[in-house]
Amino acid sequence: MISPIAGQLSDKVEPRIVASIEMALTTIGLFLLAFLTEKESLWHMIFILLILDTIYGLFSSPNTNAIMSLVDKRFYGVASGMNGTMRLLGQMLSMVITMMIFAIFIGPVEIKSDYYPQFFLSLHYSFILFTIFCFIGIFASLVRGKASLINH
Repeated sequence: MISPIAGQLSDKVEPRIVASIEMALTTIGLFLLAFLTEKESLWHMIFILLILDTIYGLFSSPNTNAIMSLVDKRFYGVASGMNGTMRLLGQMLSMVITMMIFAIFIGPVEIKSDYYPQFFLSLHYSFILFTIFCFIGIFASLVRGKASLINH
């Protein structure tokens, strides 16, 4: 529901600026998740996740617009495929990093209430690390080439 609005905005404002602002908001959301505890209400977590999902909806279209506007029409298929591949690769890599952090702090055990402190410590370090990655991504998004607002 949000992506079409963000897409229209990125047609009027340079997409890299819109995407960078949304990435900054995502950084804030990830930072907030770093402080979850076992005492947090389910509604608090749902609220933060809804905000992050909304922000992602705002980020995705401008980011794709910025990428596709830098590509000649004959390479749209390749660029779209690479964009999807990089998105999936990033998702898989984040899961690998998260599982490595869990393995370091929790080890090869079933997560029961005895292990909640280690579980939340793992979450804390995971979200802090991803907050740092996202913060760096803001600058990567800002320094990419200017997209033309009219496609090739």
